[in-house]
Amino acid sequence: MVMLQGKGAMTGVNLVAKVYNNGETKDGKSHYADIQVDARDPRAKGQTNLNLKSEARKDAEGKPVLDANGRQRFSNGAPYSKGQLEEIVKAAGPNKEPLVTKDGKEVGTVYGLKGSVMPSTNGSGLVVNTKKVEPGEFKVDKDTIANQFDAMREARDAAKAAKQNEPEQTQEAAAEAPAVEQDEPAVG
Repeated sequence: MVMLQGKGAMTGVNLVAKVYNNGETKDGKSHYADIQVDARDPRAKGQTNLNLKSEARKDAEGKPVLDANGRQRFSNGAPYSKGQLEEIVKAAGPNKEPLVTKDGKEVGTVYGLKGSVMPSTNGSGLVVNTKKVEPGEFKVDKDTIANQFDAMREARDAAKAAKQNEPEQTQEAAAEAPAVEQDEPAVG
């Protein structure tokens, strides 16, 4: 999940909303949307996960759900009422793009907007305050989602490289540090 810290960090955030066609709940009262901080927003820099919500998926027995490569699967969608989703769509206006699979099948819509986010009252993560949404500063296009994933991957790679270099730098710094001589305490 994205980390937004400091005064004003949750206000006026550029967002990318992935709304899948099959995201409507069975009762039809709400729709799940996967909303992320836009990678072009300054608050996204260095973030390894841009999702407002990201929960590890578990099966009925409470065991982790894994993908074909054995990696943990996550649920990134949060429910929004029909009215809230309408506000998101209205705020994005024409700043939208079809959400397509690798084989070109349209499965939803990507919207670009700007809004304030807040902690979710039911569940984990953050949600968009749909009373405070407006058009986003960045244009959504066919490459937006790929760019989101690229930004997260680059941040993960940079964090991993920094962590690998950390012990090495610490050892080098210790070797380069001048020896400190201490005087014997005066007794007297």
